[in-house]
Amino acid sequence: MSEARQPQLEAEGLVNLRETLKENEGKKIFIMFIGSIVEEGEHVGESWCPDCRDAEPVVEAALQQASPEMTFILALVGDKPVTSEFKLTEVPTIVEYGTDKRLGCEDCKVQDKVNSFFPK
Repeated sequence: MSEARQPQLEAEGLVNLRETLKENEGKKIFIMFIGSIVEEGEHVGESWCPDCRDAEPVVEAALQQASPEMTFILALVGDKPVTSEFKLTEVPTIVEYGTDKRLGCEDCKVQDKVNSFFPK
């Protein structure tokens, strides 16, 4: 039986994301960038971004099968420095930190692509 997945980490803003990355230095890190969380209205507690909301269950399912050795960070994109530093052109985007590997918006919603992106 495989080990249980570690809970995902969450980072909001560039400073918090950098701190989270530093705390997990030396690990295989994957970051999913999504739009910031809505605090009122129809989608309270969810991303304002409909594509991000569509991708969430796909990514959650893939994480259940992923290696417990990887670290997953959910990064809330609300400021321009994050998008600039990580060269984001759309959300959601998943990147393997320290590499050029990434999944863009449409690929983040395809189960097979997300499953194969994460290590087993």
